[in-house]
Amino acid sequence: MDNVPVSDDANSKCSKAATVKTEILKLNDEPFRLKSGDVLPELEVAYQTWGTLNEDASNAILVSHALSGSHHASGYNPDLPEAGELWKEELHAGWWDEFMGPGKALDTDRFFIICANYLGGCYGTTGPRSVNPATGNPYGSKFPQVSVSDQVNMQAALLDALGIDVLRAGVGPSVGGLVTLAFAALYPERVKTVIPIASGLKTTVLNRLILFEQILAIENDPYFNGGDYYDGPHPDYGLALARMISHKTFVHLDAIEQRARKEVRQDKETLAWYRVQDTFQSYMLHQGKKFVKRFDANTYLRIIDMWSRFDACKEVGVKSVQELFKKCAENNQQFLVFSIDSDFCFYPEEQADIVAGLEAAGVDAMHITVHSDKGHDSFLLEPALYTPHITYALSD
Repeated sequence: MDNVPVSDDANSKCSKAATVKTEILKLNDEPFRLKSGDVLPELEVAYQTWGTLNEDASNAILVSHALSGSHHASGYNPDLPEAGELWKEELHAGWWDEFMGPGKALDTDRFFIICANYLGGCYGTTGPRSVNPATGNPYGSKFPQVSVSDQVNMQAALLDALGIDVLRAGVGPSVGGLVTLAFAALYPERVKTVIPIASGLKTTVLNRLILFEQILAIENDPYFNGGDYYDGPHPDYGLALARMISHKTFVHLDAIEQRARKEVRQDKETLAWYRVQDTFQSYMLHQGKKFVKRFDANTYLRIIDMWSRFDACKEVGVKSVQELFKKCAENNQQFLVFSIDSDFCFYPEEQADIVAGLEAAGVDAMHITVHSDKGHDSFLLEPALYTPHITYALSD
């Protein structure tokens, strides 16, 4: 999911929001070993925090962002040197502003909230755009494959550095829900309440096919050059096409139709031979073109590859879902699982499977189905549908 809220008054919200700065943590005590067996000699983590950590460090909440999101979840951040030219104005306002802040679902008057850019990211955490210390050039194609458990281990190392042993909660929408679930199972003693939103236990065959189409779109761009393109033209057409393929699963088709009607048709827009025919095509092309200005193709490949291969049981090294959640039960975790009834990306049946596994393992679980016409995007756009339930889950 693309964590950029759609709002006509985004700029006015930016001007009213508190400015939040990114911190960069260097985890250099020892090389960072990945699930694949590869090793990163150096690892920097870009993260932001909100609120105040209490004396016993018991009020921390870890937020995991979605596919193309960032650590900038709330507030206003007009300057991110680590992201370079990718830090566009549409990113300056936090992607979850409506959910985070004083009195909101994630109440910064009560909680200390952390969000980190993913390993392999392009907004400050070590990724393909970062300088490889062995060569002095960007990693590019040499940057290794990453897994969801790698993201979890990176987050755990960040929490260690911040002096946080146990989280009050872990929260994550979409791909962030995969990371949240894996964190709960890999470190069950380190998180009390687990809130995955519109997520799943294992990537479905349908999603794997859709993700593979996006991989092919980028790989077949003539400028991709195997991932080593930083000193020349970038694979913009491939990344734009990948974005267009994914966008239709994030936004409900009715919403796409409504948004497209508001678009100004680009009658002069042409590809090679084909001329854009209507506002729907123009809208989708616009989404693709806008995306390539703020994201990196190599990062996109690493994250969708991570998503495509996700299987919670394999990430944790167990053979069954009941075994996956066994230690969650032993540590008295509580789960709040959200479904969106119009979701075409993570279908509600996937969250039902999560809840069935939790119940079979004896874990305390609440399952909320949000009724929305916004599709997967609902978790960005409709805080009122989630806030009462999140507030209740975090009330004790």
